[in-house]
Amino acid sequence: MRYAVYFAPPPDSLLHQLGSSWLGRDAWTGKPVDQPNVLGIGRMTTEPCRYGFHGTLKAPFALHAEKTPESLAQAVAALAAGEACFNVKLKVGAIGGFLALVPGESSPALSALAARCVRELDAFRAAASEEELRRRRQSCLTPAQDENLMRWGYPYVLDEFRFHMTLTERLDPPELTRLAAAADAHFAPALREPIAVDGLTLFVEATPGAPFLAASYAPLSASAAGAAA
Repeated sequence: MRYAVYFAPPPDSLLHQLGSSWLGRDAWTGKPVDQPNVLGIGRMTTEPCRYGFHGTLKAPFALHAEKTPESLAQAVAALAAGEACFNVKLKVGAIGGFLALVPGESSPALSALAARCVRELDAFRAAASEEELRRRRQSCLTPAQDENLMRWGYPYVLDEFRFHMTLTERLDPPELTRLAAAADAHFAPALREPIAVDGLTLFVEATPGAPFLAASYAPLSASAAGAAA
């Protein structure tokens, strides 16, 4: 069993509904959702569908032997209670050859929230196995990313963090361009206004390779209205 701390829009939000439709699965209910009529979208969203529509704040990890799921959920709730809500403007963009929703401009508040999740919840993470370290290192990590991997169990944290809500597998340039146009049209109704980052959601992978499901939601402490990004 693995756990992850994500930003996931509330299940009644338009962004959640559009994200679930794009990926073909609702991570709150676990049920399949009809995807838009885009050629090849099913095969291009297989892995993102398994993880559910989300933006990673603390990447998936096995629970430390001395911790419990209940104490992890309590720690996530306590962390969330100490953070004020804020808004972030998102857009469709390319990152590492795959399509994602990414911030339209720098968001210090988002980076700070992710850093708190990485640091303050790390006591709940079991050490990465040698197999996992080898797998991560196949991605030709930089020295800084490798140091993050050894210290935090994931390469792309702190200064290496780039918030994104994954929409596709890695694509070749023609497919990336075609899917980007389709995603722009699909998500446009939800992205006209900034998105409220107003909670942390704990996701669970029950068995290796199983779909991730939203397990609990912890609200941030204040209204997002007027908050700075």
